[in-house]
Amino acid sequence: LSEYFTGLRIILVDFKLEFGVDAEGRLLLADEVSPDTCRFWDRDTKNRLDKDRFRKDLGDVLGAYQEIWRRISSSNEDGAQ
Repeated sequence: LSEYFTGLRIILVDFKLEFGVDAEGRLLLADEVSPDTCRFWDRDTKNRLDKDRFRKDLGDVLGAYQEIWRRISSSNEDGAQ
C-alpha cells in the first residue's frame, strides 16, 4: 500500500484493518482502505488528506477526500497498478 500511495504523491502515515474468520476458518479482511481508516498526507505539502482534518478542525474535509479520489482515479486512468 505504501508504494502505491507514494506513486500518487501521498504518504501513508498509518492505517488500521479489521479481520475476521469465516465458517471454514479462513481469514477475511473486513474493512476498507479509505481516509476514514488511514492517515494520508500530501507528500509535498504534508497537508493532511484524511479524517484528521475533521478531528483537528483543519477544515475542507470534503476537499481532502476528493483529492485522494482524484489521484486514485487519475492513476487508474493512466493504467498504473
